[in-house]
Amino acid sequence: MIRILDFQPDHQHDFERLNRHWIEKYFWMEPLDVAVLQNPEEHILAHGGHILMAASEQQIVGTVALKFVEPGVFEFTKMAVDETHQGLKIGKQLAEVAIAWCKQNKARAIILYSNTKLVPAIALYRKLSFREVPLDGPYKRSDIKMQLNL
Repeated sequence: MIRILDFQPDHQHDFERLNRHWIEKYFWMEPLDVAVLQNPEEHILAHGGHILMAASEQQIVGTVALKFVEPGVFEFTKMAVDETHQGLKIGKQLAEVAIAWCKQNKARAIILYSNTKLVPAIALYRKLSFREVPLDGPYKRSDIKMQLNL
């Protein structure tokens, strides 16, 4: 059974571990990644964002962050699921709770930046009704921007 938890300071190590793994597996760590992963409270939470963690028993196995962009808009970012737990729909659970949180916080849209080589992630975003929009953004590795209107 998977429990979705709000981020606590002692989750920082898992937040960094999970995200660092997939970023380094497929791409490279950018300076912004390092800053956010090492200090999520400053870069996400202090500005009105939110972070969710997925737990299986006593182990943290997934995460997603919602970064405040502007009033009514959050960026869906730093989503990761431990490889040993992929295929169990944990990413979908995290995404659904994140979308619900955005709705509760009166967001009108969620954006995300990704790369089309992450086929399972892009498929999940499409199932959740994210649609491709013109690309801009802070990550060199991104080749797609998607948006979900709420």
